[in-house]
Amino acid sequence: MALYSKTLTSTFLNCNGNGSSIKNHKTSKTSARRSLTIQMMASTMESYEEGNLDRPKWTGQTPLSRLVAALISFKPLYSVMKFGARQALIRMIMLDHCVVIADYLNPFHAYDEGNLSWLAAAEAEPATMSITRRAIPDAASLDEAIEVVRGNWLRVIEQHHLEYSGNSVVADILDIGCSVGWSTRFLANKFPSANITGLDLSPYFLAVAQYKEKNGSSSGKCIKWVHANGEDTGLPAKSFDIVSIAYVLHECPAIATVNLVKEAFRLLRPGGTIAITDNSPKSKKLQFKLNGLLLVSFQELSPVLFTLMKSTEPFLDEYYLLDLESALREAGFINVQTILTDPRHRTVTATVPH
Repeated sequence: MALYSKTLTSTFLNCNGNGSSIKNHKTSKTSARRSLTIQMMASTMESYEEGNLDRPKWTGQTPLSRLVAALISFKPLYSVMKFGARQALIRMIMLDHCVVIADYLNPFHAYDEGNLSWLAAAEAEPATMSITRRAIPDAASLDEAIEVVRGNWLRVIEQHHLEYSGNSVVADILDIGCSVGWSTRFLANKFPSANITGLDLSPYFLAVAQYKEKNGSSSGKCIKWVHANGEDTGLPAKSFDIVSIAYVLHECPAIATVNLVKEAFRLLRPGGTIAITDNSPKSKKLQFKLNGLLLVSFQELSPVLFTLMKSTEPFLDEYYLLDLESALREAGFINVQTILTDPRHRTVTATVPH
């Protein structure tokens, strides 16, 4: 997902690639909203144990956080750490998709020029695969890891909407920060009767998303792709049943997160569901034990990787320090729930009051 901009003009991309101003695009309404009967899956989702901390020790203004910042500022050392972390993630994705490396170079979220580039767009999907594989390291394959990470996320959305919406109909879904459409396509497959819209700030990401949809094997509805600022989309109020924000907020300053939540509230119909999935501050995998000044156990997060995370994600501290659940309630949401949907990630869901 690309970060926000205050000067962007919203643009709608249809399935044929033609663009037009959102203001000139008239949304067509079907004579009746299609009813989607959601079948609850028989299998229950595995529960994951949270760590003992509210957030990792390496965030905020802790001594360890300041030490990491000092290490990052020393460019020769940072270069070594960056190289090591890139290699670690590349090795992880090569376990299943070595061809991806040849096609997309290095699948990693770290670009000197920022996310608004063709390189970031080209590497977005393999980077997502790498993150998924790392979240479930014991999975027999990438497909199995995807089933856990994405399957649990979709089940939580489905169950929350069924329980609190007052209506099982899911007619319109918006995926804010859709990147190259990875999460958007999962939503489209899960809710095949719904109209799906993917929105992102990056025209590069959207071009890749549209290309993948055009050349993919999906038999579902055409996905609408919108080039817009997620904080001020220009889309009509109360026009969606579900708004998804997947793996976006850790890339945003706190004020942008608050604005995204407020915009989602505006866009959702009464009874609508917001679903946010991202790194969990309470994940044991992102925490480690301390014994005085000595690091005893890093669990799953090595020193190289947690240092790199802070160096390539400038708003990570703000993400971990923000009380997301409170931000949702302050925006007007009710039924706010948080669940660890895999060992590293949480899904936060909430409802617009009727």
